Formats: sequence, structure tokens, C-alpha cells
Amino acid sequence: MTTRGLRAFAVLGAFAFVATACGGDDGSSSNTTGTTAAATTTVAPATTAAGTTTAAPAKEPAPTKGFDGKQISVGVLSPLTGVAALIGKPLAAGQKAYWEGVNNEEGGIAGKYKVNYLIEDNLYETNTTVQKYNKIKDSVVMFTQVVGTANNLAILPLLRDDNIIAAPASQDAFWVREQQLFPVIEPYQTDVINAFDYLWNVGGAKGKKVCAIVQDDAYGEAGLAGLDFVSGKLAFPVDVKSRYKVTDTDFTAPVTALQKGGCEYVLATALPTQFGGILGTAAKLGFAPHWVAQSPAYIDELTAGPLKDYMTKNVMVVAVGPELSYDSNAAAQLMSARQKKYTDIKDPDYYFTFGYVQAMAEHQLFNKAIAMGDLSRDGLVKAMNSLGQLDAQGLGGAYFYDVPDKRVPPAMSSLFKVNTGKPFGLEMIKENFETQYATDYEFVKANI
Repeated sequence: MTTRGLRAFAVLGAFAFVATACGGDDGSSSNTTGTTAAATTTVAPATTAAGTTTAAPAKEPAPTKGFDGKQISVGVLSPLTGVAALIGKPLAAGQKAYWEGVNNEEGGIAGKYKVNYLIEDNLYETNTTVQKYNKIKDSVVMFTQVVGTANNLAILPLLRDDNIIAAPASQDAFWVREQQLFPVIEPYQTDVINAFDYLWNVGGAKGKKVCAIVQDDAYGEAGLAGLDFVSGKLAFPVDVKSRYKVTDTDFTAPVTALQKGGCEYVLATALPTQFGGILGTAAKLGFAPHWVAQSPAYIDELTAGPLKDYMTKNVMVVAVGPELSYDSNAAAQLMSARQKKYTDIKDPDYYFTFGYVQAMAEHQLFNKAIAMGDLSRDGLVKAMNSLGQLDAQGLGGAYFYDVPDKRVPPAMSSLFKVNTGKPFGLEMIKENFETQYATDYEFVKANI
């Protein structure tokens, strides 16, 4: 079982993506490097945008794979084209904005080590993810972003063999106990447990027919696992479980199954393009349940067309909150400034924010490794296992790091409804709440 405690409010991070360009991203490999700062013999203590102070190391980190003594190279595997490009580009853009800010405004990690980020288009495909991983693995100290639950599972055996750390842009509960993975946000299962516990006990769902429509892969099964868990605790059945493939364009069959089943509250574990197709099909069939979407399913562009009224009346989103704002604190204002300066993204977006918060957490990992004098793969693992509580300066939840069996992820979620008058089109229903079963879910390693 997970342990209560070490929790804090999560504020802007959630998982998914958007159709805006990340610098020069065009679906091909991108290698962006800042000018390398002159090397010095010591690292002076410095407070960084990551919210930590880097102490002078006992020794200078020695060159290693992905670190030449002056520059730290990291890898990003994100879908820049294809079925999930809507969600991959802003995730990569969040990384770009953060590392460009560190390089140009802070002189690099610890004031001296510039970050070189290698971005590869993984197409949201497992085979492509493995290929791109092998292409750059010997050139990076770690992968600071890998998009997709199935894609992280595909490279997990390789990460173990190569002793490389990767940060999943995915929220599966499997990641919590994995030594080679560096998650920074609450699991999908936690969001579903919180949402349906709240809706069942407070939000009017009690006695109603609860169902699910999920992507037919590891991501979809993660959402369904959370629903099955909370339904067992609260003793309500999940009446219909519809599945679809990520490549599907016709959703008539799975939506019709929900309609014939009399479903009144429906969990949707989907990507934005597919969720739009699901909602469009439902609207055409005259089917209007309460849709409870996990954060990767939603993007505000869905409300720009004929689905606006349908979504306003029928769609809720479970993520983390509060309502998206880039003026909430100094860290949010800095993020907004970097977004405008280093990317083409114009408006607040919780997908961009996730990529940015990932990089902020990784900055703290690098600070720790540098203080320990070791940026090797072994050194990064040791640093991760002794990090303690990550500080996202109000931009993310409190994730406590120790050895994997003692990690404590955030357990709070927020529930929103669609309101196009709000930033990113989401209005708060219930902010940053943790229900009684949120910390009862047992985290286990992936069986691969």
C-alpha cells in the first residue's frame, strides 16, 4: 500500500499535448545546443529556477555518456507527427522553454553546464520509440521525456539493461516503483479513483449506471484499472466497458454499446482526436451521458467547433488544478515569459506545463548528481534515490523520492467542467482533493 503524508497541492501540471510547433520541430531529429560556458574548477552555490540550491561538489563530475565535462545532453522521445502530434508538440515545447531558459538566463545547470536536448519523433508508436531510443541512447545522460504509456513499456527492458533513467510523459501507476523511471505527477489510476469517489458520494452519480470507453492499450487499461478499483471499494458495477484502437476513425460501435447499456456516467481514457470523434458520434446518436475524461483526452481546440455546446453541457475533466493561470506566482510568471520567448505557443496549456515541470524536476536531479560529483548513469540513479521531496514551486504536486519501494507520488486531483470563458476552457468543480481510497491503490512494477 502507499503511505499517507508528504502530500502537497498540485497546481498546473497534467498530461497531454497540442498542435503548436516546438521551435524548429518538423518531425525529424532536432539537436539544439546553447553556447557552452567556460569551465571552472568549482561550482559556486546558487539558487536556480528549479527551486534548489546547488552546493559545490566534492569533486567535479567526470565526463561520461552524454556529458563531455561541459555540456549535459538529454533525450526527448515525443510524437511530433502522426496520431498524437496534438499532444506531443507542447510537451516537447515545455522542455524546450525550460532548458533554453536555464541555458540563456542561468548559465546552464549549476551555472556552468549547458543542456543540449536531442528531440526525436516517436510517432506514438512502440517500434519507432525503440528505434529512436537506440539511435541516441549513447549520446544522452538520460531521457527527460518519453511520451506514451505503451512506449515507456516498450523501452523499459532496454532502460533496465542500459541503466538509463527516463521521465515518462505518462501517468501509469507502474512507473512509481520502477528504478529506471522518473515520474513527476499523480498516476492515472489516482485521478480516476478521486473523480468517481467524489462523483459517487457528492456529485450525483450514486445509483447511476457507470461505464467506460478506453483506448485498447496500456494507457486505456490504466484508466480502467482505476475505475475497477474504486467501483470495488464503493460496490457499484461498471456496466459497459467499450474499447477502441488508437488508429480508429469510426466510433459508432463502441459508442452504441454505451448507449444501449443505458450508461449515465462514462469514463473516457482517450487522446484528443479520438475523444473528439467519440463525442461527435455520441452527439449524432443523441447520446448525452456525463463524460468524465482523463486529462490526455481534452484539448481546448475541441470546443472551437460544433462540439462546443455538447461539451459544455456534458463533459468533465479530471486533472490537477487550480484553473490554469500563468499569473498565480513567480514560477508561473517565469514559465509564461519563457513560453513566449522560446516557443510558438501563445495561450496557457496544461500540456506545455507538464513538459516544463518535468524539466524543472530533472534540473533538481542534475543538481543533486552534480553535488555528489557524478553524472554517470549510476550517479543519476543514486541521486534520484536520495532526492527527497521535489520542489515544483507551486507548478506541480509534491513527489517524494527515495528508493522505488519508498516513493510517494501525489494523491490529489481536481475535477473541471468545460467552460470556454475560462483559460484553456476549463472551470473548476472541485479543486485539489484526495478521497479516502486515493492512497489505498497498490503500486507494483510492470510485469515485463
